[in-house]
Amino acid sequence: MKKILLIVLAVVVAAGMVGFIAYKRQSGYTKVLTATLARQDLSTIVSGTGQIKPKTYVNVGATSFGRITRLLVKEGDHVTKGQVIATVENVQPDANVQAQKATIDAAKTDIASFIAAEKTAEANVEHAKADLEQKRLDWERAQSLFAAGILAKQDFDAKKAAYDTDVASLDQAVAGLNQAKAQTDSARGHLQTQVATLRSSQDALDKTVSVAPFDGIVTNLPVREGETVVVGIQNAEGSTLMTLADMSVVTAEVKVDETDIVNVQIGQSADISVDALPGKVFKGHVTLVGDQALLRSTGMATSQSTSGTEEAKDFKVVVTLDAPSSDLRPGLSTTAKITTAHKASVLSLPIQALVMHDPDADNPKAAGGVQAASVSTAKPPAKLVQGVFVVEKDEHGKLRAKFVPVATGITGATDVEALSGLKEGDEIVLGPFKTLRVLKNGALLKRDTAQPAAGESK
Repeated sequence: MKKILLIVLAVVVAAGMVGFIAYKRQSGYTKVLTATLARQDLSTIVSGTGQIKPKTYVNVGATSFGRITRLLVKEGDHVTKGQVIATVENVQPDANVQAQKATIDAAKTDIASFIAAEKTAEANVEHAKADLEQKRLDWERAQSLFAAGILAKQDFDAKKAAYDTDVASLDQAVAGLNQAKAQTDSARGHLQTQVATLRSSQDALDKTVSVAPFDGIVTNLPVREGETVVVGIQNAEGSTLMTLADMSVVTAEVKVDETDIVNVQIGQSADISVDALPGKVFKGHVTLVGDQALLRSTGMATSQSTSGTEEAKDFKVVVTLDAPSSDLRPGLSTTAKITTAHKASVLSLPIQALVMHDPDADNPKAAGGVQAASVSTAKPPAKLVQGVFVVEKDEHGKLRAKFVPVATGITGATDVEALSGLKEGDEIVLGPFKTLRVLKNGALLKRDTAQPAAGESK
């Protein structure tokens, strides 16, 4: 029995010695998580939320007063350019058109009669010219005979009177022809007036029929068949028949935080996701960057706000989809992820590894030493430097932390570009965060290979 107790005691003492030795060996070491730097593609993403909007949409207003007799579409319908979408009662406009057409027909008949009268007048002129020619020959012969003393004075005077009469008859016939032509021209002028009046009446009749101005979707239909519509101010009650949206060019109108807007430029690519279409991502590009800041609480532009309160602001950004889908509808909630910067194969550094470190804190004399010549006891402000702790081996093969200042470039989702201070393959300290905050330059390190528990912060 004593032998057993001695054996157990020896085992316990041996285990205690082993644990004590292990503890002594690990004392003074800081357990850290590490990672090895490598190259990868980095992209800076700016996100904004908003809604799907067509680039072009119109409110189709009533162009004629009256009761809606036919409403040929419903909300959500696809329409094509020129398609009849609604009609308004047209009894009076149609009667005006028919009456004007009858007036034009009568005017055309009058013109035909005037043209016939013009032809008659032309024939009369030709007849008068022939008679005058005959009388001219008779008058010339009478002059010769009278001069020779063969023709009596009475006959000579009769020939001259006949000639003068035919000259007057020709002038009368020419005047009649000119009058007939004037009447024809006047009738044609009246006809043009009637035609213009017909165009006006026809336009009033055409306005009782509403057609789609382009291919699109009916997004709003505030009226019903049988209601009376009026020609009025846009968007006034009773003056808008429906709203059509041209979905051939679709945009995502989103709001971007004021801290990110400086990086957004026209032409940058974007990925658009729509809440109603999970799993689908649409490609697009920025086509508009707003200049006016919008108050986040009201959406009102700051130039229109009279309050002086300081609050978060957004800017409007419009992203045009490269290949829109027929499933998209105006007003759908959307998120746009805009790529504001992209670099391929850059040395990337996990953001969590970056710390703001005071190099003077690693020097006890600089940090806490008392200078004899100094009268003031106030501690100067710390000069913080951005950098990371690199894992290096000392001359004894032990791992130590070395603070290295780092200049950074573009920032990705979890990584940032390292411009200087580091090289590919360097091992850096990732965490834990509490350890990074107090880690000193030259501290002994030990890699922590244990996996953190669920929900535990690194």
